[in-house]
Amino acid sequence: MRSHSALYVDAGYLLSSAATRLTGSSLRRGIEVNYTALISALTEVVQRDSGLPLLRVYWYDAARDGKANPVQEGIALLPNVKLRLGRIGVDGEQKGVDLRIGLDLVGHSRAGRIDVMYLLSGDDDLTEAVEEAQAQGVQVTVLAVPSSSVRPHGVSRHLLYSADGLDLIDPAVLDRTVTSTSAPAIDPPAKTSAGEPSVDPAPIDEVVPPRPSPAGVARLVPPLTTRTAASHEGGGQVQSVSRTPAELAENMTSVARKTYSAWAATASTEQLNELRAGRPAIPRDLDRALLVDLSGVLGEFELSDSMRFGVRAKFWEAVNNV
Repeated sequence: MRSHSALYVDAGYLLSSAATRLTGSSLRRGIEVNYTALISALTEVVQRDSGLPLLRVYWYDAARDGKANPVQEGIALLPNVKLRLGRIGVDGEQKGVDLRIGLDLVGHSRAGRIDVMYLLSGDDDLTEAVEEAQAQGVQVTVLAVPSSSVRPHGVSRHLLYSADGLDLIDPAVLDRTVTSTSAPAIDPPAKTSAGEPSVDPAPIDEVVPPRPSPAGVARLVPPLTTRTAASHEGGGQVQSVSRTPAELAENMTSVARKTYSAWAATASTEQLNELRAGRPAIPRDLDRALLVDLSGVLGEFELSDSMRFGVRAKFWEAVNNV
């Protein structure tokens, strides 16, 4: 039977990491993606590095009620791409995506059609599935999004230790396929009548990234051989460091501004007015992005109440400064 390679893409990881690299915020709505070009480039990378023909790209994402939106339908129509959908829960987090990836890794390895798997994800929960695939004789390489410093972004240390190797996506690939969303002109906020404000939910094609595992917060380069020379710079898990109140405030301000800018890039005047009218409540997708991004910047998995309140206050400062 002919040997093949396969690529397993955790879209939540890929897009939120690409957004962080480009805009400083993990909000997916802050970027525009040429999916055809991106998937084609990733396919070329896998076939070139594995030396094997690609059987298929498996694209994992979440959707409301498990029904594909127009963007996801377009991805499903691309040649040799299989769309696999989880759900978006009432709390805005994706459900069932990691389980689908894990089941496919194990099931495909047992079927004996794939000899080399490339996993584009950073989730610690996939470690056991990777080890089971390896037990079936399959080689598994983690493919990671590079940070702005050309280090693997948000990949679990356990996952990397279990994998057979680590590759970084060429930054040039992301530079030509992922662009920042242009911010629309925003009119001055209109006065709203009293009453309960309603904030539009995130676009249906946006999946709020799940809260990272402790290892997933780290930006690390493990003692593994990679094909990207720049990734050989030192490494190790990002550690929590002592910060002065001024330094902490600066970190909070930076995170808040980047998160708001990413959101405002696609927000209408009406949505901006509703956001202001809803103060102090912050929409769930924005609030989660604030906390996840601050956690990553500080290297702190658990944020104190003062940190949470602080970054939320900085968010409203960013809104008012527009």
